[in-house]
Amino acid sequence: MLEFLTDLHQFRFLQYALLAGIMASVACGIIGSYVTVRRITYIAGAIAHCTLGGMGAARYLQQQYGLPFLTPLFGATIAALVAALIISFLQEHSSLRQDTVLSAVWSVGMGIGILFISRTSGYNEDLMSYLFGDILMVSGHDLFLIGLLDLALLLLVALFYNRLLAISFDAEFARISGIAVDRCNTIFLCLVALTVVLLVQVVGIILVVALLALPAAAAGRLTTRLPAMMLVSTFFCLLATSGGLVLSYHPDLPAGPTIILLAAALYALVGIYSKIRSIYHDSRLERPLVSLDEPGNIK
Repeated sequence: MLEFLTDLHQFRFLQYALLAGIMASVACGIIGSYVTVRRITYIAGAIAHCTLGGMGAARYLQQQYGLPFLTPLFGATIAALVAALIISFLQEHSSLRQDTVLSAVWSVGMGIGILFISRTSGYNEDLMSYLFGDILMVSGHDLFLIGLLDLALLLLVALFYNRLLAISFDAEFARISGIAVDRCNTIFLCLVALTVVLLVQVVGIILVVALLALPAAAAGRLTTRLPAMMLVSTFFCLLATSGGLVLSYHPDLPAGPTIILLAAALYALVGIYSKIRSIYHDSRLERPLVSLDEPGNIK
């Protein structure tokens, strides 16, 4: 812990990593709560794996044509948004089953990414860090883009909060009330896509779903109100990302898996606490009533 704090003042890459974790945690706590309430974590997983296609294409075009702005993170953003729009369109205008759509988007995105990576000369260490997660690889340019994505996400959530809340709990009632459910659903999936891009940098494509779901699921065991759930989930995300970064630093462990294991530990602890609280509450309800009129009872 002390070694991490000492190095934090000296090394810029640690500062970038900590800031990236904080910004990603805000998005994760808010959107993760929506995702958990709507039970669509596998949509987030499909979008996450599709980002590999955007990363591979961006790196290939960057190397072939010398386009510096085509970073893997930029490519991931475009791919995630395209995947979200495709999923939304097929949900609205197709009779295909959702699991079929998600499997197709998932596999096609991965296939495109692997194809471009194979055609790009040299070892793509940067792309591997996105696949398995390496928050210590965050650059100043990546941090700037993460900040823009975070700001855009927060503004959109604030703007569409009531409509997103309505479609999350009762889409049919929202439709009857005059809310454009299909349009709001498209906006929501785009928000999920932006959040996925933020989390890919922190824990990698493979572990995105876990970080999106575990803190929000833990928060859902403590409160049933969505605003409170968002706050608690954000706090748990901050604990997981910051704590995982600190715990992994000295023993030189991968930060992404450490963050996920810490999030899983938080979820388990909250589950144990909820169970104990439930047992205690039930025991109080089942306690026999004592008549104060009986002899010997304290009045």
